[in-house]
Amino acid sequence: MSQASRFVWVNPDDALPAPDQALEEPDGLLAAGADLSAARLIEAYRHGIYPWYADGQPVLWWSPNPRMVLYLDEFRRHRSLVKTARRMRAERTWTLTIDRDFAGVIRSCSEPRADQRGTWINDDIAAAYLDLHHQGLAHSVELWHGSGARALLAGGLYGVALGRMFYGESMFARVTDASKIALAALATTLGNAGFRMLDCQQNTRHLASLGARAIARTSFLEELAVLIEQPGPDWSTLRVDLPAS
Repeated sequence: MSQASRFVWVNPDDALPAPDQALEEPDGLLAAGADLSAARLIEAYRHGIYPWYADGQPVLWWSPNPRMVLYLDEFRRHRSLVKTARRMRAERTWTLTIDRDFAGVIRSCSEPRADQRGTWINDDIAAAYLDLHHQGLAHSVELWHGSGARALLAGGLYGVALGRMFYGESMFARVTDASKIALAALATTLGNAGFRMLDCQQNTRHLASLGARAIARTSFLEELAVLIEQPGPDWSTLRVDLPAS
């Protein structure tokens, strides 16, 4: 079968193709469609597939090989990150929360950045993941500066959780190291809750510097199949705190 013939259009009633049918170039491109329903997203994540596309394109579905993942016990707490966390603890004006403002986090992640010409988090994506959040399947971590109604959202991240598998989607920072603080706190919390791995999707220098590494798609899917079937935690009981040194 040629590479070109593997790429298919997926109608709402069709199942997504198997990940091993994805193209080699561009790496991981599997299918296109127009369905961003919660059911479709859950189906995709259960099979190691995720959506990523630009305005004007159909919904594009991806499953790259290799896959970038962060094993939670391999997260690197660099000296600068420890220093930032220590300063925030001393100031006592910084707070971390889970699911306090999911909509605010995804809105902040969608804001244009200096090194990017646009954003892939459009209104349809935001609405789709907000729906998953309302179903208890998408979660956010927020870093706040200040207290009460005057607290400002300084950084955070969001992603999808199935069983004991977490799929990272996007993060943002309005102050130095804010997104790294949120990720470090989440890694500790998930590790304590029995999670093993966080999906990073794409290989970037930033993620690699934090300990993420690329593994074969077959290995990723094997681990994923086990983790998603394990009972997940009660997210309303989880707490995050500034990383310890």
